[in-house]
Amino acid sequence: MTQNIENNPLLQPSPLEYELPDFAAIRTEHFLPAFEEAFRRHDAEIRAITEVTEPTWENVVEAMERSGRDLHRVASVFFNLQGTDADEEIDAIAEEIAPKLAAHSDAIYQNSALYQLIEQVTPPGDEESERLHAYLLRQFRRAGADLTEEEKTRLSAINQRLSTLSESFGRNLLADTQAHAVHIENEEELDGMSEADKQAAREYAAGLGTDGWVLPIELPTVQSAQGSLARPETRARLWTEAGERGRTSNPEVLVEMVRLRAEKAELLGYRSHAEYVVEEETADVDAVRELLENLAPTAAANTAGEDKIIAEAAGVPSIDPADRPYFDNVVRERDYHLNTAELRCYFPLQSVLREGVFRAAQRLYGITVHPRPDLRGYAEGVDVWEVKEADGTGIGLFLTDYFARPSKRGGAWMSSFVDQSELLGTKPVIINVMGLPATEDKNPLLSIDDVRTVFHEFGHALHGLLSAVRYPSFSGTNVPRDYVEFPSQINENWAFDPSIVRHYARHYETGEPIPQNYLDAIAAAQEWGQGYGTAEYLGAAILDFAWHSLSRAEAAEIPATPEGVAEFEKKVLAEVGLSDVPPRYRSTYFNHIFAGGYSAGYYSYLWAEALDADGFDWFTESHAAGPDAQEDAARAAGQRFRDLVLSRGASRDFTASFETLRGRGRDLGPLLRRRGLAGAEA
Repeated sequence: MTQNIENNPLLQPSPLEYELPDFAAIRTEHFLPAFEEAFRRHDAEIRAITEVTEPTWENVVEAMERSGRDLHRVASVFFNLQGTDADEEIDAIAEEIAPKLAAHSDAIYQNSALYQLIEQVTPPGDEESERLHAYLLRQFRRAGADLTEEEKTRLSAINQRLSTLSESFGRNLLADTQAHAVHIENEEELDGMSEADKQAAREYAAGLGTDGWVLPIELPTVQSAQGSLARPETRARLWTEAGERGRTSNPEVLVEMVRLRAEKAELLGYRSHAEYVVEEETADVDAVRELLENLAPTAAANTAGEDKIIAEAAGVPSIDPADRPYFDNVVRERDYHLNTAELRCYFPLQSVLREGVFRAAQRLYGITVHPRPDLRGYAEGVDVWEVKEADGTGIGLFLTDYFARPSKRGGAWMSSFVDQSELLGTKPVIINVMGLPATEDKNPLLSIDDVRTVFHEFGHALHGLLSAVRYPSFSGTNVPRDYVEFPSQINENWAFDPSIVRHYARHYETGEPIPQNYLDAIAAAQEWGQGYGTAEYLGAAILDFAWHSLSRAEAAEIPATPEGVAEFEKKVLAEVGLSDVPPRYRSTYFNHIFAGGYSAGYYSYLWAEALDADGFDWFTESHAAGPDAQEDAARAAGQRFRDLVLSRGASRDFTASFETLRGRGRDLGPLLRRRGLAGAEA
């Protein structure tokens, strides 16, 4: 064991640039002993803090911020790999480690001696230190530091069980996602699908060791392939398989999680888990509920109007959910001259990334992104890039893992291996993950939604890369859930801004720029489908908030069965008038809230979009965006956004930052207009 620890590459800073993990040296067998040793080291660091006789800001709070670096290193590598390249051995380690991590955290934040020391010390006069002091005191209170020993024991048991259940939910979902992938044996069943997508499906099947074609299931309810598959039976099969995920494997897991979260909230003095969660956000419970419920009727009415047009195009009395995306595209082409298959030819990934995403970042923030083929990622297809200031100063590393594989969970996300901190002297190592078709040239053709997602996730990456804070607790995206999506959603706007799109949207074969009439069609069609898009999102957000607004007694009444979960969903959606719109995620495959940290927080995408819609109007008003955009105005506006938002992490009051940027408080008008909900009250 000693020899293993001494040679374990996870238990010392990586020798590579920016402390990029040395993936070539890391093996699965390193994780368990690294976790155990990292726990021991962190315990010793915390014990040393509690033994100080003359507490100061430096030897208590800053010492706490410095502590646990080994554990952070091990955990960041392990959980990144579990989400992107898992196997049975990795999952088994996660199952063993998750409750130990929860217990370890509880032991720190329920430590009365440490809590008292933090209460005693006085922070320096700067805003970031003042905020850190208040934040830490809240974390101790919210972790149960004020509870009796008996209550602390129960709370710790709940946290450990919740961590185990979260792992189980994600593991069940990944297994079901793999099991319900649609295996196609006859190519005619793929009529309508592009040759590139068919080739990707064939390559995915080959990766599974089978013949034919395999359509992997994507995380949301609606599958993107439904929009191109011409055969209704294939669309129906894909829709049905996607809806089966977790239906029998996850009801017991999620209902137990809801019950335990409600009990935990009650133990800590809150009426519900939602109230507990939202306390740390920029919103409040009543404002969230009002926003969601007030928008639902208008979104449902808009969806009904869209469905009538789609059903007429399909020649049927009412549109089946499995067929909706296909005939939605028919309407887009007929009414807006928007041919989605032709459009994809102008959006090859590498051009979108290099000439779109990276160019926009250089234009706005003065940074450049350079390939680093000498540095390796953790799996085939993972690329490493170095991000630099205009003067060549290194900012950090950016990893891209864009391609689907059976070992990767669904969805798209940003994460970090190393966080920026002036206190620790560390620069960021950030990763973006997606599940695009894995083509041989690593250059798949993207849909409009894919393009927006690449820009969106890089917005998160910018938040991590351009962080300039002292304390690691406040670095980058360590901000409230309903604020963290603000920078990412702002970045989405640049995808089809005239100042950016003309540089990257070029035909993958001829290199010809995208015709202006195609861009006009994209802009004209922007409001089409917003009813359904808003309604399916609201359905998911309302389900999330409904589950987590239950009291302990109410949660105990929900049967932990497929029928019990389905009945709860039916009742909640009926109450807000969304019975006819399948939610973006049903509970049994709602990874965000049962395995992804967004419990009672899925509303945050809409809350942040209100900031985004209003904030992007500011870019337009400052002449940084739009057809009349000016380069000097773009650079000045970008620098201001970097200074006030991207660089600040949680070191400054979020509302104050937005109001300084905008010159006033948030206005919901731009959001309502964007989503075609201008008649709604919120």
